[in-house]
Amino acid sequence: MFNRLAIEDVILVEPKRFGDHRGFFSETFHVSRFAEAGIEGPFVQDNHSLSAEVGTLRGLHFQIAPSPQGKLVRCTAGRILDVAVDIRTGSPTFGQHVSAELSADNGHQLWVPAGFAHGFITLEPDTEVQYKVTGYYDPNADKGLAWDDPALGIDWPLPPSGAVLSAKDQEHPQLADLRAYFAYSMS
Repeated sequence: MFNRLAIEDVILVEPKRFGDHRGFFSETFHVSRFAEAGIEGPFVQDNHSLSAEVGTLRGLHFQIAPSPQGKLVRCTAGRILDVAVDIRTGSPTFGQHVSAELSADNGHQLWVPAGFAHGFITLEPDTEVQYKVTGYYDPNADKGLAWDDPALGIDWPLPPSGAVLSAKDQEHPQLADLRAYFAYSMS
């Protein structure tokens, strides 16, 4: 099932699971069904992260031209709050965000198209996230947005100890200082 969120370009994917006494089976990707729902690749790279601590926050990341990335994100161990922020200049939802809880238990996935900053916070220890991307990693195109920018209004479920961040994720600009990397177009 494909559900468009409040920002309709971001899609929550809820694959069917077929369970029995052995566990479950789920089809997590089918190119033609995903294309019919508006999720088109080609996907060129798969990524996998492990976050040991609750409150590990990765983001908000995006890549610019010539290597923009759409991301199809899923959590295969543990649980995350996954967030997408619209950074397309001229978009009616510019600066707004949507979020979804992704977990190993629910099997949901989030489609985050190019033109959105993406990040997540872990809600359980030893959380693993896997995602397909439509562009190769390009360190020269790698950019970010401040995860804690008050203008974004993201209610991150932080543990009492605060977010566990990389040095890079502590240095990203706020939305007001972000260059216009993406332009909105009605398609």
